[in-house]
Amino acid sequence: MFSKTATTLTPPFLVLGIESSCDETAASVLRYTKEDDIEILSSIIASQDEEHAPFGGVVPEIAARAHMQKIDYIIEAAINDANIEYTDLAGIAATSGPGLIGGVISGLLAAKGLALSLGRPLLAVNHLEGHALSPRLAAPCAFPYLLLLVSGGHTQLLSVNGLGDYTRLGSTVDDAAGEAFDKSAKVMGLGFPGGPNVEKWAAKGDPNSIPLPRPFKGKDHADFSFAGLKTAVARAWEASDKSDIAKANICASFQNAVGDVMRERTLRAIAMFKSLHGELAKRFVVAGGVAANKALRARLTELCDTEGLSLLAPPLKFCTDNAAMIALAGAAKLAAGDIDDLDVAARPRWPLDQRAASANPASGYGKKGPKS
Repeated sequence: MFSKTATTLTPPFLVLGIESSCDETAASVLRYTKEDDIEILSSIIASQDEEHAPFGGVVPEIAARAHMQKIDYIIEAAINDANIEYTDLAGIAATSGPGLIGGVISGLLAAKGLALSLGRPLLAVNHLEGHALSPRLAAPCAFPYLLLLVSGGHTQLLSVNGLGDYTRLGSTVDDAAGEAFDKSAKVMGLGFPGGPNVEKWAAKGDPNSIPLPRPFKGKDHADFSFAGLKTAVARAWEASDKSDIAKANICASFQNAVGDVMRERTLRAIAMFKSLHGELAKRFVVAGGVAANKALRARLTELCDTEGLSLLAPPLKFCTDNAAMIALAGAAKLAAGDIDDLDVAARPRWPLDQRAASANPASGYGKKGPKS
C-alpha cells in the first residue's frame, strides 16, 4: 500500500485520470516526465447528450446513473488504448469536485477502489484546476498567467500563480456563460447541448439586429452577470415571429453581447493581472467548454493583441470536460508529493481561491459553501 507519508515519486510515471463532474464520463492515461513534457496515451469520453436531450439540459439523477453504468468500461478502454497494464500506473486521479455530486461520487469511488486494490496513491483533483492546467496538454505554459475559465457551470477570471495557487479577479454573481447559452437554446428549441447550436445559428444572423443588455458595462471590476441577458433573450424570442430568421438574429445578437461582456470584463482583469505581476504578466489562457466558441476566441485574440499578451488555449477537444486534464493535474500533485487519503470527500463546491470565496463570495454562501 502506498502511504501518504511515502517519499515523493520521481517522474517519469503514468497516471490514470477519471472525470465525472457533469455529463461526460471520461478516463485518460497520461505519461508525466515534467510539467512541460507530457504525453497523452489515451483519452476516452462517453457523452450523455442522448440521455439529456429530451429535457433540454442536464438532469442530475440521470447523469449519476449514466456515470455508474459507463465508468467501468470507460476506464478499461483508456487502459487498453494506452496499451498498458493497471499495475503500470503510479497514481489514480479523479475529480472530487466541484460538480453534480452524484456524478462526482461515481468517479471518485471508482478511483478509490482502484487505488486501494492496486496499492497506488489517490489524487483528488479540483475539476477547475484541471481546466486551469489544460493548455499544458498541448504546449508549455509557464506561470503566472491570467485565466478566463468559462463553462456551463463557471465563469471566472483568475491569476494562476502556480500549482494550487490562484487569485480570484472576477467571477459571475449569478449564472455562468455556458448556462446562458444552454438556456437560450432551450427557449428557442435549438436542442441540447445548446452552446454549439447557438453558435451555428449565430453564423446565419445579424449580430446587431436585436438590442440586448451588456451586464456590468462600464463597471470598474471584473465580475460577470448573465441572468439579465438570458432573460432578455427569452423576451426577444417571445416577441418574435419564431421564424428561422428570428432564431439566427437572436442567436447572433446574444453571442455578440456575450463577446462584448467577455472582452470588457477581461480587459478589467488584465489591468489587475498586470498590477499583480508586472513584467511577468505576459500570458492569457481561456479554458472551459465555452472556450470552444470560435467567435469568442476571435474577440479574445484581438484583445490580447491590443494588450500585448499571448493567448493560449487548449485544443478544442480539451476545452470541454475530459479526463486528460484531470490526469495532468493529478500527475502534478503526485510529482509534488501531494496525495490524498482514501476518505477524501466528494465536494459539490470547491473554489480555486478558497480564501476570497469564503471572505467575499461572488455568488452567495450556502450550506454547501461558496461557489466562487
